Amino acid sequence: MENQLYLSSSPHIHNGETTDQVMRKVIYALVPASLVSLYFFGLPALSVLLICTLGCMVFEALSCWLKKIPQTLADGSAALTGILLALNLPPSSPWWISLLGAAIAILIGKQVYGGLGHNPFNPALVARVVLLISFPVQMTNWTAPAPLTSGFDAVTTATPLGEMKTAVMLTGKLPALAQSGFSDYLLGNMGGCLGEVSALALLLGGVYLLYKKIISWHTPVAFIGTVLVLGGIFWAIAPEKYPSPLFHLVTGGLILGAFFMATDMVTSPVTTKGMLIFGCGCGLLTLLIRLFGGYPEGVSFAILLMNAATPLIDRFCRPKIYGQRPAKA
Repeated sequence: MENQLYLSSSPHIHNGETTDQVMRKVIYALVPASLVSLYFFGLPALSVLLICTLGCMVFEALSCWLKKIPQTLADGSAALTGILLALNLPPSSPWWISLLGAAIAILIGKQVYGGLGHNPFNPALVARVVLLISFPVQMTNWTAPAPLTSGFDAVTTATPLGEMKTAVMLTGKLPALAQSGFSDYLLGNMGGCLGEVSALALLLGGVYLLYKKIISWHTPVAFIGTVLVLGGIFWAIAPEKYPSPLFHLVTGGLILGAFFMATDMVTSPVTTKGMLIFGCGCGLLTLLIRLFGGYPEGVSFAILLMNAATPLIDRFCRPKIYGQRPAKA
């Protein structure tokens, strides 16, 4: 008689979605932000997107070939990493910065740990932080938005967070841009990385991911909520020195990080309690770096630091086994 008993570890229920389907839906969610960046920055933005995406795919294929393992391009993770990397770079990034970032993201941020599902840190953020520390001039060379309909040439500018940080350090007071112009910031009419220039487009993508149940609300809400609450406290104490919570929300990479980077299934906690702790930690670190750190933006550093804490969070939030008795002292 054939053995009908099969033993395996959990999980025992599959929701029917494959890795490539999940990756494809996340890419769809990034389309609005990518289109907005192309509208405001034109061909330079297109160049960064293409080089990062194709570069990540090439390095993924090369890595699989060198390790003599089946190709993993079809799962879409390399393409998604390339798009996320591009959205974390300035539109004026030289081609070699984009290509080097793709190599770092795939080879160092992902494949060196064993590939998809084994990397402890978000690969795109690993590449961004390495590039920012190694090439600060190129990585902080911001371009003023020049919509395709305007016909103007792009000029160098600063990000709202950068101007805020500089003004507070020099004068102890906020600049005028930190107290107005929020509608422009919401739509994307400001300098910054490709994925920082339109909070509205990113929110649309985030809502799509929530609707498709690719991500849960716990991490984004905890992340953004912590920044808003703590930012509101500092603003209430000294409004002439600290910007309003709305300024924190619509400028920089807060929404991109909260919905698309901090929710990475591989590098974030698996329990709802752990997700809330993870999101709160990201929000706290982001605000502290923005207000008191040496960099005007802290989302990337905050998420990477919390990625390192994910195993500890998972251990702390591990659910009890049904019927388990408390350990004796």
